[in-house]
Amino acid sequence: MHIHEFKECNILFAKDQIEYLKLPAHKTEEGIVTSCWVFSFTERIKLLFTGRVYVRMLTFNKPLQPLVVTVHKPEMEEELDANSK
Repeated sequence: MHIHEFKECNILFAKDQIEYLKLPAHKTEEGIVTSCWVFSFTERIKLLFTGRVYVRMLTFNKPLQPLVVTVHKPEMEEELDANSK
């Protein structure tokens, strides 16, 4: 699975953190962050047969944040903030 940049992206997380992968995303004023992930061919086959996706989150022992995993692209504003990238 790999990160996919999409046209509504308006922020780049971990831009200056070499220990992490950069995460292009769309962030709303309310703090809703959307990122897009693409499955490899092998992962697609496995998903087809198992119907399962495992999600791991690093909480660093802090409270768990709400998370939504979906195959449907949510509606997002297309206006890009040049200062966010």
